[in-house]
Amino acid sequence: MKKNILFLFLLYSIGFFSQKKFSKEIRFITDNDLYTSTYDDRYYTNGIFLSFSYLSKERKEKVEKVLFEWSVGHQMYTPHKASVSNINEHDRPFAGYLFASFAAHKVYKNNSAIKTCLQLGVLGPNAFSKELQNLIHDLYGFKKTVGWKYQIKNALAVNINTAFNLFLAKDQTNHFDISWINTGKIGTVFTSISSGFLTRIGIKSLQPLANSIAYQTNLNNKNTSYIRAIESFFFIKPTVRYAFYDATIQGSFLNTNSPITRKLVPLIFNIGIGFQFTANQFNLGYTYNYNSNTSKNLRFDNGHTYGRIQMSYILR
Repeated sequence: MKKNILFLFLLYSIGFFSQKKFSKEIRFITDNDLYTSTYDDRYYTNGIFLSFSYLSKERKEKVEKVLFEWSVGHQMYTPHKASVSNINEHDRPFAGYLFASFAAHKVYKNNSAIKTCLQLGVLGPNAFSKELQNLIHDLYGFKKTVGWKYQIKNALAVNINTAFNLFLAKDQTNHFDISWINTGKIGTVFTSISSGFLTRIGIKSLQPLANSIAYQTNLNNKNTSYIRAIESFFFIKPTVRYAFYDATIQGSFLNTNSPITRKLVPLIFNIGIGFQFTANQFNLGYTYNYNSNTSKNLRFDNGHTYGRIQMSYILR
C-alpha cells in the first residue's frame, strides 16, 4: 500500500511540474577527459561553465521566444601529459581561457533558432589555469603539474559566436528526428565554422526544437504556446569543423611572445553521443565527445575524447 501511494505521488509530482511554465534556468556544465578515461589527461582537458538564462517578455509575429543568457566559463589545454617539463616534449602548448559572455537566443515558430554570443575575457596566465589544475590534481591525488611557465602568454580575448539550428524531419511516432546544426566563431581566440546534424531517439515523445533541453529552448512564459515538458532521449551529433585560427594552439596575434606554439590542423571531425532527461525542475545529461587531431605532430595522433556532464535547475 505504501509503495502504491509513493508511486502515485511521484506520478503526480512529475505531472504537476510538467504542466507549469518556467522562465528562468541556472545551468552548470563540466567537461573533462577523466569522464571518458582514467588514463587520459591531455589536450582539451577541462572546461567549467556556469550560466543563467531567462525568457524575454518580447512578442513578435514569427518569433516563438527570445532567451537571454549570462555566462562565465573556463577552458584548459595541456600537452600529452600535464607533468611534462621538457620544453621539447610539449606537443601542444599549455593554455587557459577565462571569459564572461552574454547571448541572445531567438527561437522562431518554424522550428529554427539563431543564437548570438559575445565573449570577453583573457587568454594566458591571468586565466589561472595552472592554479585550477593543481587544485583538481590535489583533489584526485594526481601528480603536481609542471610546464605551465611555457603556456600561451596573456592576451585580450574577444570572440563573437553564432549558432543556427533548423529542424529537418521526424518519424510518424515522434520518437526519432533530425536537425541541421551550424556554428560560426570569429575573434582573438577562435575563428572557425562548423556544420553537422543532431539526431534524437526518444524514450518519450520528442519535444520540438522550439521547446527542448537539446537546444536550450525549454523555457516558457504566458506569451509562449508551450509548457514544461517531460523529456528523455538519446542523441548523436556528428559535425565537421574548419578552423581558421586557434590562439590556444598558435598563440594570440595580440601577443606573439609565447614560447611554444604549434601548427593548426584546419579540418576537424567531431562527434558527440549522449543522453538527456528531465526530472521535475532539473535537466540532466551526459555526452561522450570525440574529435580528430586539432594540431599537427601530436604524440597521440588518433584524436581526443572527453566527457561532458550538464545539469540545470529551472525557476518560474
